[in-house]
Amino acid sequence: MTAVFKPSALSGAVSAPPSKSASHRLLVLAALSGGRCKVKNLAYSEDVLAMIDCLRALGARVDLNGSEAEVDGAGFMKDPESELYCRESGNTLRFLIPLCLTAGKRFCLHGSTRLMERPQSVYESLCRERGFEYSGAGPITVKGRLCAGQYALDGSVSSQFITGMIFALLFCEGESKIKILPPFESRSYVELTLSAIRRFGGEVGFTDPLTIFVKGKSLTPCDVEVEGDYSNAAFLEAFNLIGGDVKASGLTEDSAQGDKIYREHYKALAAGCPTIDISDCPDLGPILMSLGAMLNGCVLTGTRRLSMKESDRGASMKLELKKFGVDIVCEENRITVPKISLSPPIEPLCGHNDHRIVMSLSVMCSKFGGKIEGAEAVSKTYPAFFEDIKSLGAKVELI
Repeated sequence: MTAVFKPSALSGAVSAPPSKSASHRLLVLAALSGGRCKVKNLAYSEDVLAMIDCLRALGARVDLNGSEAEVDGAGFMKDPESELYCRESGNTLRFLIPLCLTAGKRFCLHGSTRLMERPQSVYESLCRERGFEYSGAGPITVKGRLCAGQYALDGSVSSQFITGMIFALLFCEGESKIKILPPFESRSYVELTLSAIRRFGGEVGFTDPLTIFVKGKSLTPCDVEVEGDYSNAAFLEAFNLIGGDVKASGLTEDSAQGDKIYREHYKALAAGCPTIDISDCPDLGPILMSLGAMLNGCVLTGTRRLSMKESDRGASMKLELKKFGVDIVCEENRITVPKISLSPPIEPLCGHNDHRIVMSLSVMCSKFGGKIEGAEAVSKTYPAFFEDIKSLGAKVELI
């Protein structure tokens, strides 16, 4: 699908979509609780559907009724299927591998080519140390009998591994501790996990800055509602920095979502050429690059993990920003976006099969015009993105 933009100014209010990160966590916890729960205010993006498919394969009953899912975890992991299909969802893959390792049977986890290319070194090391089976050639194959105990995990690759281990240890009888080996990046996503677990009465928490305590079998079934997504709201409120007047509603002010920091970063971008550390909010990288290019420039640090996302986001944005006339500098853990006058892109832009690249380029095209090929990538987390920005006045045609 190609999105064709004409310059326009956006204004109005739109409800932020439900948080994909929260949705995944609440669905898994509902299954882990072993009882009946309702998860309300879901949006069925490709990633959320992938998680639902896999939870069903693992024995949970998930019935969908509009934006609500009724989850019955009574049969979860009792007679699971051995083949799981994670589509392009990193959360689904990394959250569920440790749970598969509690069953003592062989599982095969499938996904897109790009998902299978993303690093799984934390789990490879875990399996090697514990004598579990692990093969990452093509689909990932695992077999083991993970139990409560003491574990050490690398905190520099992705917080998804830590969340996955917490979920698995919640399923195991007994008490466990996870020692996180620094540097500990994306800590806010682990805090989001702990906050979700406490909604189910789970006994978890930090005993010191790098140690997490987990009490197994401590969850109680309950009904929960998914909060609005700050990660996607960031794209809506980005229009305000280029002449728009957009309000993203439905956000929880005391949310544990780390990406809510975008509002502080936006103030810094509007005021000058800031240096912003994104090691704890890497998903904001593409939109910060787009806004930096349109405003006063910026320097992003903590960018190493951008290469491990749905695309190599630093390299992808470098290619696309070049079409506007700006040449960003990508180093190992730093990206510099210079201040320079931009021009409308003459050639089509590419979405790189990455939802956050497409949405970041859409903000730029609302100002300069342009075409984005591969615009359907937004369905990964925000299927209604183009519908929502049209309601705000965006002049965009989908072909």
